[in-house]
Amino acid sequence: MRLRGPDSLAFRVIALSSLWAIAAFTVIGGLISTLYDQTASRGFEDLLVAHLYNLVNTVSVTPEGILTGTPDLGDLRYSRPLSGWYWEVLPAAPNTKGRLSSASLGSAEIVSPNAKVAPFDLYYRRNYESPGLDGEELKVVETEIVLDQENRVARFRVMGNASLLNADIAQFDWRLGLYLGCFGLGSILINAVAILYGLRPLVAVRRALGEVRAGHEERLRGDFPAEIRPLTQEMNGLIDNNRRIVERARTQVGNLAHSLKTPIAVLTNEATAIGGEKGRLVAEQTESMRFQVQHYLDRARVAAQSEGVVFRAAVGPALERLARVMAKLNPALRFDGPTLSGMPLVFAGESQDYEEMVGNLLENAAKWSRSTIRLSAVAEGGSFRTIIEDDGPGLGEAEIVEALKRGRRLDENKPGSGLGLSIVAETVREYRGTLTLSRSDLGGLKAEIVLPLVVGPETS
Repeated sequence: MRLRGPDSLAFRVIALSSLWAIAAFTVIGGLISTLYDQTASRGFEDLLVAHLYNLVNTVSVTPEGILTGTPDLGDLRYSRPLSGWYWEVLPAAPNTKGRLSSASLGSAEIVSPNAKVAPFDLYYRRNYESPGLDGEELKVVETEIVLDQENRVARFRVMGNASLLNADIAQFDWRLGLYLGCFGLGSILINAVAILYGLRPLVAVRRALGEVRAGHEERLRGDFPAEIRPLTQEMNGLIDNNRRIVERARTQVGNLAHSLKTPIAVLTNEATAIGGEKGRLVAEQTESMRFQVQHYLDRARVAAQSEGVVFRAAVGPALERLARVMAKLNPALRFDGPTLSGMPLVFAGESQDYEEMVGNLLENAAKWSRSTIRLSAVAEGGSFRTIIEDDGPGLGEAEIVEALKRGRRLDENKPGSGLGLSIVAETVREYRGTLTLSRSDLGGLKAEIVLPLVVGPETS
């Protein structure tokens, strides 16, 4: 099943499900990233606090107020220079002296903001960020502790490399985005395949309808899912009902034709027996009556068939048959074509009706043509055009209007009843088409019949 744009059911379902999947994975990714960030930051801070209390427990002060101790926090990063992991103990009261620091910090100093910028919390501890010695970002945990009864106070600081933490979080976010993106893309593709597979029966229904419209089948045939089966059953019921209506119309037309056939034949025989001028007049009127009756019976049949969905005829073979017959009947004329262009053409009716329309125009062209008749058909959007041209004298605009009037003959020397063009025009209108007459580039008349184009499986 192909996607045909926003008006496609498959496109809409896939687009909505894809948007929902993108939104869902985006929210999920944001939640996971936030939770990991919070957990990693909390774990990082808890590690620094643990190192801080370890540092506090390993430092004391001499009776002279000098800071002393040999802290070992159990992490080699505190002994590697410029590692971004440092600790430091500073005097925080006038009666306290000295300074202790990790090997990684040495005599260097890390900027410490005042208490207004980074105040102490209820545990008399504060956290802040500060630039490191090698351009890294440091996370600092600091506290002040009274070391003895002389109120000697020391400031303890433990610093961790927050740049590594941020890089780790960024790396996690990148991998999370990659994995969720791949999983989301795979989910969207699988979802699209599942939707297209689920909608495939609709394609089968469309093809079955196309087969019916093209006249290849009389009913929708196929093994359809339970959700679509009621639709196909209703469509088959509609087709059967349409066929019954057409058959009833045909039966009524046939009955009427048979009921009138005998009276008309009797009138014809009586006119022949009468003879003379009155007999000729009765014969002419009887023949006109027969022609009119047959014409309106045909129109009733055409009207019934034009509303059907099972009467279809290929245009190419019909034109070829007409061209062969007309060539045999008029050996002195040259027939060019039929020339077909565009997609395969299908007429929405019986071949007999189409051949009658085109045949009348070909007979008219044969009456007036000097040497050449050209026959062609071309598809144009949702319709197809059948063109009959000759190299005869042609017609002017006023003569074209007269020619389409019922029973009007422009030349009494030519055989015929004058009903041909008007019958063609009426039949074309029954099929919701148009008939136009104009000047052909061959020099004679150009007749064009435009009829709706049936799109079936062979033309889709």
